[in-house]
Amino acid sequence: MTDRMVFSTEFSGTLVGFDDYVNMVLEDVTEYDGSGEQVKLKKILLNGNNICMLIPGGFGEEGS
Repeated sequence: MTDRMVFSTEFSGTLVGFDDYVNMVLEDVTEYDGSGEQVKLKKILLNGNNICMLIPGGFGEEGS
């Protein structure tokens, strides 16, 4: 799953869980910022208020 955030940051990883407010937990995450830099993260909690798009099966910028 790829999540596009309000501040032009993308996170691509495996969805572990979510709640009624679309807060999400992803694992094996790659973070892509606006400069093209990539950061690997083991697990992350995303605030649903900052998610503007969900792409099931997406591969982030590396698959574009």
